[in-house]
Amino acid sequence: MQEDFLHYIWNFKKFDFRRAQTVDGQPVVIINSGTPNFNSGPDFFNANIKIGEQLWAGNVEIHIRSSDWYSHRHEIDSNYENVVLHVVWENNIDIYRKDNSVIPTLELKDLTSEDTLKSYRELLLAPNAKWINCEREFVNFQNFEIENWLERMYFEKLEQKSEAIGKLLKKSENNWEEVLFWLLARSFGLKVNGEAFLSMAQSLDFSIIQKCRSSHLYLEALFFGQSGLLDVKNEDVYFQELKKEYIFLKRKFGLSNSGVERPKYFRLRPENFPNIRLSQLAGLYSAVPHLFSKIMNAGKRKELQELLKVETSTYWKEHYTFGKDHSFRAKKLSEDFIDLLIINTIIPLKFYYLRSIGSYEPQQILQLIQEIKTEKNSVIDKFNLIRPNTSATALHSQALLHLKGAYCDKNYCLNCNLGAKLIRG
Repeated sequence: MQEDFLHYIWNFKKFDFRRAQTVDGQPVVIINSGTPNFNSGPDFFNANIKIGEQLWAGNVEIHIRSSDWYSHRHEIDSNYENVVLHVVWENNIDIYRKDNSVIPTLELKDLTSEDTLKSYRELLLAPNAKWINCEREFVNFQNFEIENWLERMYFEKLEQKSEAIGKLLKKSENNWEEVLFWLLARSFGLKVNGEAFLSMAQSLDFSIIQKCRSSHLYLEALFFGQSGLLDVKNEDVYFQELKKEYIFLKRKFGLSNSGVERPKYFRLRPENFPNIRLSQLAGLYSAVPHLFSKIMNAGKRKELQELLKVETSTYWKEHYTFGKDHSFRAKKLSEDFIDLLIINTIIPLKFYYLRSIGSYEPQQILQLIQEIKTEKNSVIDKFNLIRPNTSATALHSQALLHLKGAYCDKNYCLNCNLGAKLIRG
């Protein structure tokens, strides 16, 4: 038995509430079960409950056993002084307030149907080697149930990303262009070098980017130098040119890269080498002025694809590393890479920005994310295997990744609309 199950039973009245009474025999009428509290303090706020002839307004605390009240030391916590009902699975001890008055207790053990308990045990308690708890039932959910829940999962994921964006905005003193630069830098670094690229971006005042944006060479020297890629000896002519420019810029702007995380090359495909991605990032900022406003005004994938279709400097069209040339090969940002930028950077920032200025409409975000094809990885492949065509767009794939990590892997089935549907009663 888990407290989450009792929260679910109480919140959705999945018990015989018509027979509800306290352990000392007073009838309990639930007018309002209260608002779930996901932070510290009682489990449900602002409940309205009639106990006997008395109408109570206050909070509800839930435990497996009534003695858990003392195990959790609620008797000395002022946050629990306004608890009007203690809801437990099993009552094994009377509970008192600070003033020695008894807290009314409702025991659910004999009020919960066997069908509800059976469904709960099969979903969460039965030993199995399933990938997700509802793996066998997942294919049987209605399409509208899947679509509605995945849309909610997607926006929940955007809400979580908004917290990080808010912190960056505060750090930048509300400089939206600078926050965009930081987020793009991290995305250009992908999983391996995302944090290294972010540390490089945050080692620079964005005003320096604006002053150097007239030249791809200046920005490339700046990014390479701050990333530590010029801290070695190399006789290559272009390396020496970049280093010369960086030394000048470093002195001019009083730069230091001592705290910047060095990017890695290990197990990367050449197209993702740090020097290639940094050159493309420099190409973007040298080619597109006022990037933030242009991105915010672009409402369709095609517009963003055109805006972000940049490439490396000429040198890197014949090199992957300094001094080792190859036949000419244009190294533009691919459509797939730009889609990743839209998914991971542009949409979350647009979501946060539009809400901050009071112009947010969900359809703006939905239209854009649904124009992008589904991502492909082992998690999405598995969902599509147990339910064919579950993921058709990037909205689905992003939502499914969030669902798997935030709910399925943590056994939060009772907080999931799909899992909760399987608990009958």
